[in-house]
Amino acid sequence: MMKSKGKIFKQLFLPIISILLFSCSVNQQKVSLKKVEGSPMYENSSLKINKINQSGEKYNFSFDIKNYNLGVQTKNEFDYNLANSAKGQHIHFILNNGPYSAHYNQNFDYELSNSNNVILAFLSRSYHESVKNSDAYILTQIGDSNEINLDSEFLFYSRPKGTYEGLDTEKLLLDFYLVNTELSPTGNKVKLTIKQKTFFHQFLIDSWEAYYIEGLDKGEVTLKLELVDKDGDLIETPFNPSERIITLK
Repeated sequence: MMKSKGKIFKQLFLPIISILLFSCSVNQQKVSLKKVEGSPMYENSSLKINKINQSGEKYNFSFDIKNYNLGVQTKNEFDYNLANSAKGQHIHFILNNGPYSAHYNQNFDYELSNSNNVILAFLSRSYHESVKNSDAYILTQIGDSNEINLDSEFLFYSRPKGTYEGLDTEKLLLDFYLVNTELSPTGNKVKLTIKQKTFFHQFLIDSWEAYYIEGLDKGEVTLKLELVDKDGDLIETPFNPSERIITLK
């Protein structure tokens, strides 16, 4: 069974973007978070599901995409210096808020083994920054129970992911996807906690944007994302919080 996506609210153009920083570090390592600016907005791009066909545990997903080209490099008038896919623009496909898989065609197969599967798919630029408009994503669930309320507030983790090498370690893309919620200085926020070796840094984010993370050392890094309310308390909602371990070489 499939349930259609809920309403999505977001603030893409706040006059002031405030990021509150709290840090504790034995070696006083300087880690910064800065908004990515200059990406094409793709305000008229859209992603919809044409059909989903099941064959055992394998599902074939067919998407309808308008005003967006998969498999091409995102054109920019700025030097973003981020890890970039040589295969071009793609779809980020996220199952139960796990690590995404990238798909460069609008039709692909995916194996689902759980009894209930919440799926988020959204359009992604070639350097993995999500397209944040209300038509650029789908949220649905497949399974027997439909146990998740898709009208809940959601925070999905997207980037950073995996292993980074060489120049790609200097700037990491922090990107996440919000559904049915918005961020503001007086409302909900996203708390980012970065842990590495003997230090941690926390950033409180009140605007839904993509950000550069800079200043990390080589080695393993743990990142945790939490959707919190105006008082800083964790919102009780599915898949909250999210945590990933990445490696810088």
